[in-house]
Amino acid sequence: MSLNKKSVDDINVKGRRVLVRCDFNVPLKNGEITDETRVVAALPTINKLIKDGGKVILCSHLGKVKNGPNEGESLAPVAKRLSEKLGKEVKFISDYNVTGADATAAVAAMNEGDVVLLQNTRFRGKEETKPEEAGDAFAKELAELADDYVCDAFGSAHRAHASVAGVTKFITEKGGNNAVGYLMQKEIDFLGNAVENPVRPFVAILGGAKVADKLNVINNLIEKCDTLIIGGGMAFTFLKAQGYEVGKSLVDDTKLDYCKEMLEKAKANGKQLLLPIDTVVSAGFPDPIDNPSIETEIVPSNQIPADKEGLDIGLKTRDLFAEAVKSAKTVVWNGPMGVFENPVLAEGTKAVAKALAETTATTIIGGGDSAAAVNQLGFADKMSHISTGGGASLEFLEGKALPGVVAADDKK
Repeated sequence: MSLNKKSVDDINVKGRRVLVRCDFNVPLKNGEITDETRVVAALPTINKLIKDGGKVILCSHLGKVKNGPNEGESLAPVAKRLSEKLGKEVKFISDYNVTGADATAAVAAMNEGDVVLLQNTRFRGKEETKPEEAGDAFAKELAELADDYVCDAFGSAHRAHASVAGVTKFITEKGGNNAVGYLMQKEIDFLGNAVENPVRPFVAILGGAKVADKLNVINNLIEKCDTLIIGGGMAFTFLKAQGYEVGKSLVDDTKLDYCKEMLEKAKANGKQLLLPIDTVVSAGFPDPIDNPSIETEIVPSNQIPADKEGLDIGLKTRDLFAEAVKSAKTVVWNGPMGVFENPVLAEGTKAVAKALAETTATTIIGGGDSAAAVNQLGFADKMSHISTGGGASLEFLEGKALPGVVAADDKK
């Protein structure tokens, strides 16, 4: 994975128009941002470009926009919050066309250090389409607004969308630079180095519900890491593949042969693959999910009663996993160990988070539910890096090339 990409530190933007693809896909309630993590994460790159005299044009998607443009998914609240954070006006272009006459006029009137935010890129309706279906036309219009392009949206970097990868072709044609922002650079450095050049011992921890979601990640990490720990719902398919009784636990019967293959591959490669040795079980999944009065017991993982469902790792497994992390120098974690949304069933995930917090290793949390878990459980400030992209970090861990990374210019 060649990651020698131009960053915002490698380009001179003074007096130039810079289009920055951010990840402002923030949660909104009644028009107010309820979690501004992604807004805050974009500030270092934006401030750098302002300080260097760039004319900063920001763009992002928000939501899935399934039923056409609507004010509920407008980026107006982001413009308001950004203005407060930057201490200067962020001019918002509310035009649903995104790159129309209003955007063109606003950009033409910009001075050095000014900031403009375009409307939700998905309002255009061509953001995600293939080039031949007019995605290229939108990408070209975005490029016409700018001289240079900076991608700082790692959460979207695994998508070859118009504002993520498509725009770079047209920026190149006009002699501009395509660089990555500080957030993207950090993701590339941490995730890229963890997978391609880890300080060993390298321990990977995978959890979450389904084996199917992480087929390629498991395959790739068995080759890269020294120890692979598997917990969460996906562990039960591995346990069943070994002939154990797993009761009503979540199992993907179509992946039993795959799990057997992975167990054999780990053994053949001299890698340690750890599975739960005891399991917290209950009569069924909690309803509602955070119901604190759910009745549980702990049983050996190879003897789950037929009428019970595994919902978290047990006490002995927590100790086993924590011990494996202690001597590690690099740890990557993606996916919770159980139903962490429930206080009774969060203990396994909490134990793993605590083990990571107490180690001296470089600890990388691979986005999604794992990021939510360490934030929720109060361990976020103890981790070396928490990825901002669930799907993108998973694809990175698979060893895939991400379109948003590939599209950036290589350093000369």
